[in-house]
Amino acid sequence: MEPDKQKLIMIVDDEEDIREVLSITLTDMGYDVLEAENGEKALKLFRENRPMIVLTDIKMPGMDGVELLQKIKNENPYTQVIMITGHGDTDVAIKSLKYEAIDFITKPISNDALEIALQRANEKIVTRQQLKQYTENLEELVREKTMLQDNLSSLGVMIGSISHGVKGLLTKLDGGLYLVESAHGKNDHDQLKEGLDILKLTIDRIKKMIFDILYYSKEREMKVENINLLEFANDVADIAEQKALPHNIKIVREFNDAPPEFKVDSEYIRSALINILDNAVDACIEDNSKDRHKINFTAKQDKKNIIFEIHDNGIGMDKMTRNKIFNLFFSSKQSEGTGFGLFISKNIIQEHGGFINVKSAKGKGTRINIKIPKEFT
Repeated sequence: MEPDKQKLIMIVDDEEDIREVLSITLTDMGYDVLEAENGEKALKLFRENRPMIVLTDIKMPGMDGVELLQKIKNENPYTQVIMITGHGDTDVAIKSLKYEAIDFITKPISNDALEIALQRANEKIVTRQQLKQYTENLEELVREKTMLQDNLSSLGVMIGSISHGVKGLLTKLDGGLYLVESAHGKNDHDQLKEGLDILKLTIDRIKKMIFDILYYSKEREMKVENINLLEFANDVADIAEQKALPHNIKIVREFNDAPPEFKVDSEYIRSALINILDNAVDACIEDNSKDRHKINFTAKQDKKNIIFEIHDNGIGMDKMTRNKIFNLFFSSKQSEGTGFGLFISKNIIQEHGGFINVKSAKGKGTRINIKIPKEFT
């Protein structure tokens, strides 16, 4: 069994009798003892075993005790070194204290002097360990406080962002409800359809907002499964069309080069793609410069990746917007957005080991390329 470093001690002395007597005494005190007859061997043993306490004679052939002390302190300043000196070497012993020896004892070594020196060494070791633990605890408290402040700050921004988004959605609900009630009284079918479309679209946005909030606020283990890619991609496109078709926006499906299956958390990837398609539809709705709008939704593969591409001919983005679209709480939709959707989409893709790339220019549409490594599957 590996010795307890707290109870490991090394004796360094060129006199075998002194090493033997000290070894017996220290073993009786409960220490595990290492022995070395010179400084070179002592340094080798020290590097291999890292004892916390070293007892070394000052006068030895070759490397003397003071030089050994300096080398040990250079490699581990927390090792406690007790110097052993003969009569007449007091000046050298005192000099060793300048190099941070914990104490010195003179030959012949009395048990009382040895115990006192060892007590001082152990007290120094315990004090250092307590200080280290206190420092680590203090650093952890500072980290926790910083994280708490960051979380509270994010919570405040999140509440403000959500409140702003909810206010806009409630206004739309009121508007849609007014149209429905007014149309019912006048038996106006066209107005009734308009009001119902507004209500359906707004309810869909509320559902999406709630899902985004739940994703952001709650950790969830990924549920990876094999799915049919063609069915999955068509399902995503069907959901996006519910919003696109009333605005005469065509979603072009390009799935011919897609692999038959792939392995992902389908719920998460579906949400990420719907978020991106939803933004593509909004970009087309906002663009008044063209008579026709379309979104190309592509699923394909290369040697290493499953690739999804969403390319719209909507309003496009300037550089500042393009650089911020994946930032938490950033939204270019004013009161209609919370700034969650694309931030969450990027996180989902990264959780699958993938990455997302955006190319866009004002007035020229947006192309978003998503790659998910096959090795993830």
